[in-house]
Amino acid sequence: MTALVRLRLDIGYDGSDFAGWARQPGQRTVQGVIEEALGRVLRLDPPPALTVAGRTDAGVHARGQVAHVVVPVSAYSAVNGALPRRLARLLPPDVRVWRVTRAPEGFDARFSALSRRYVYRVCDDPVGVDPLRRRDVLWHPRPLDLDRMNEASARLVGEHDFAAFCRRREGATTIRRLLRLEWAREEPRLAAATVEADAFCHSMVRALVGALLVVGDGRRDVDWPAAVLAARVRDSAVNVAPAHGLCLEEIRYPDEADLARRAQETRRVRTLGGAAGPADVPVS
Repeated sequence: MTALVRLRLDIGYDGSDFAGWARQPGQRTVQGVIEEALGRVLRLDPPPALTVAGRTDAGVHARGQVAHVVVPVSAYSAVNGALPRRLARLLPPDVRVWRVTRAPEGFDARFSALSRRYVYRVCDDPVGVDPLRRRDVLWHPRPLDLDRMNEASARLVGEHDFAAFCRRREGATTIRRLLRLEWAREEPRLAAATVEADAFCHSMVRALVGALLVVGDGRRDVDWPAAVLAARVRDSAVNVAPAHGLCLEEIRYPDEADLARRAQETRRVRTLGGAAGPADVPVS
């Protein structure tokens, strides 16, 4: 039998010109571009398949994306540890594989993760966003009161059913543990929301941001997002913020000794109260 090795890849990309992370027929995707480059460098046909920590939507960026791939030991050994440099020659400038390392025992990029941290950036300068930041910062033409936004945000932190802020997927739970949701000024007219959770369901981060923006500009009361959350049904009044303001900044993992146990725990579906069921599907 062919000896195999599992590799961890640390990845960054500008999502502007990608149709998201996940491979799609006839579409330019981050996964497809990296897999094609891996296949060429490692001389593997078909190319190896990546497993990612969080699937990002079209237009979403990443600084701290993590994926793993399983390849023959012989193919990896043939590149003599120079895989990132060789990939750099083939990859387009809007995606980089910063590091490739042998994954520790029990590591699964998706299921071993403890949390994912995103940042959403918004410019509320009435004359517009810096042209050099237009691809990663949303322009919101109304002034934002971050005190109001943080007051509303604090009521959403914790383990809840976030169905009101998620696009439903058949067989997937919408229960998530929101660890952090805070707004701060990175610059005088540039607000950033740091959002961290054990996992996210589809469109959850951008829906939360959309709900909080209308609190920040005074169009909704501070208690409105919590009321939407409590209803547990998708609310058409929640506008999903555009993708380009969102960046995946970091994936956190436990110590090596706990990687396999964490992966096993994550594969269980969650209910409020802790009962287990079929495999969960963490999605960004």
